Amino acid sequence: MQVDDQRRGSDAAARTAVGLSVKPAGNDDPGSSRRTPVPMPTTGPLVDTYGRVHRDLRISVTDRCNLRCVYCMPEDMTFMDRRELLSFEEIARVVGVARSLGVTSVRLTGGEPLVRRGLADLVAMIASSGVEDISLTTNAMLLGAQARSLREAGLRRVNISCDSLRPERFAAIRRRGDLATVLEAMNVAEAVGLTPLKVNVVLLRGENDDEIEDFAAFARETGRVVRFIEFMPLDAQGQWERGRLVTGREVWTRINERWPLRAIEGSSHVAPAERFTFADGRGEIGLISSVSEPFCGTCDRLRLTAEGSVRNCLFSDDELSVRDALRASKDDEVVATLLRRAVWAKFPGHAINEENFLAPRRSMSMIGG
Repeated sequence: MQVDDQRRGSDAAARTAVGLSVKPAGNDDPGSSRRTPVPMPTTGPLVDTYGRVHRDLRISVTDRCNLRCVYCMPEDMTFMDRRELLSFEEIARVVGVARSLGVTSVRLTGGEPLVRRGLADLVAMIASSGVEDISLTTNAMLLGAQARSLREAGLRRVNISCDSLRPERFAAIRRRGDLATVLEAMNVAEAVGLTPLKVNVVLLRGENDDEIEDFAAFARETGRVVRFIEFMPLDAQGQWERGRLVTGREVWTRINERWPLRAIEGSSHVAPAERFTFADGRGEIGLISSVSEPFCGTCDRLRLTAEGSVRNCLFSDDELSVRDALRASKDDEVVATLLRRAVWAKFPGHAINEENFLAPRRSMSMIGG
């Protein structure tokens, strides 16, 4: 599998702009010492001490979900009181501040974001801030009915989670919902212009890894981008183990043996997925190898949880409450400083492959993907 060498790079121009002369972070190197200490910048882009410039904001709008996927959420999940969640107006205010600091991309996540009523209103608010790249990750159970209003509000793209193309297995993994609804939602999303449509597949060894070639064929037949995602230690039940991991390298090998693959040149060096097209030009797949081949060295993502905590990494328990600042002050500079502090405190890597790694206390559904 070819690895995009650009992922090892960093944004030198942005580092220079804020007076940094630091070496970029390694991919999975929590033990690295900080470079030459410098004060946190108060102007310029959202940059950390390793020179990574943050332009992507992931926003969880709710911790609730209408499914109970086995790798994510137990049946007896306890959810936050709705009064704890940020209002749409508060979320939009954070986005406005982030936009002024160089954020150009916003992705709405959950839980399942479409269970929160009136999501199109939030999309419109975000679009009015000047952010053009607004996307959504969804299980698609409610997408068919909302796709057009979301597109008209300013949503550009959707990523749809779908872990099996076999109805019975889909039901077993998701424990609720049905495959037919998801497949129809894909058709509706494409019809209203929410493209390119990406299909996210979390692979679990012994459960759905025998469908790798089936999903590759699906990508070839539909033109939809299928992205294979490694199982990460972010499940609420704490059942993650390395033996259940299907690596991106294994996926690439199996697909390439049947349909030769070519790396897509010139794709974004900060995107989490390595992108490949089939050599005959029929379709595309992506590999998100967060565990086996971390891309921490070029990570440009910042996260806002549903109740208003800012996180600089999925695998860190460090959080700063922006909700308290929003409700205590009308001064957006206070919010900007919190965002800068969160980014400045970012570690070089997530440490999954280190002996001392501890899984985060909060699961993916509570953080936002």
